[in-house]
Amino acid sequence: MSQTTESKPQGGQKGKGAPTYGGGRPDGAKGGDRPRRRREPEEEVWVPKTILGQKVASGEISSLEEIIELGLRIQEAGIIKKLLPDLKSEVVDVGIIQKMTSNGQSTRFKAIVATGNENGYLGIGQGKSKQMRIAIEKATNAAYLNVNPIKMGCGSWECRCDQKHSVPFKVKGKGGSVTIEIIPAPRGLGLVAGGKIKRLLELAGLKDAWTTAKGSTPTMNSTSKAILDCLRQTFSQG
Repeated sequence: MSQTTESKPQGGQKGKGAPTYGGGRPDGAKGGDRPRRRREPEEEVWVPKTILGQKVASGEISSLEEIIELGLRIQEAGIIKKLLPDLKSEVVDVGIIQKMTSNGQSTRFKAIVATGNENGYLGIGQGKSKQMRIAIEKATNAAYLNVNPIKMGCGSWECRCDQKHSVPFKVKGKGGSVTIEIIPAPRGLGLVAGGKIKRLLELAGLKDAWTTAKGSTPTMNSTSKAILDCLRQTFSQG
């Protein structure tokens, strides 16, 4: 009779048909590892806390101009989001504030955010915090509370059209040491302005305008205030 012997793998090596333990995979990854799905942040449902917010939520007040005419104060960003759902927010400038205290050097972040719908509305806000994300959130909330309507038109004597592509008349605003003047321009000229100033005017909805600026224009805190002061005058004087 012939006897058959089975050969066992030596040195701890697994045979051809040996079972694998630990959920091994041919690519070397662990069996339990799966690509994690990133959860998208859920939008918070706005619950009005003020009388004005309740009137806006119920539809009793349907426009920002009506709130300004009544002389009411906006204290909730949800009011602006309800009336102007097409607003866009952009970070204009981010800086670091360093201060020496008795406990040592403290560092904070400062952010300036502009929000507008590129069709006659613009707001600019500022926020500070030890974390950059929180500073941007504070600035965005302040920008919503500072949204103002802008009266647009064609104040250029070279154009004299009936389209709303520029400011209706020359306006001048000041913020800190910066003074900015916006002059109506004919259609097709474009915005004659610097990079960040041009972007703020685009968010407001202007397409053609001349601008002149004096003072420390790289300081965006003063420059943004001067631009907002200019555009506010189009609504208050017009």
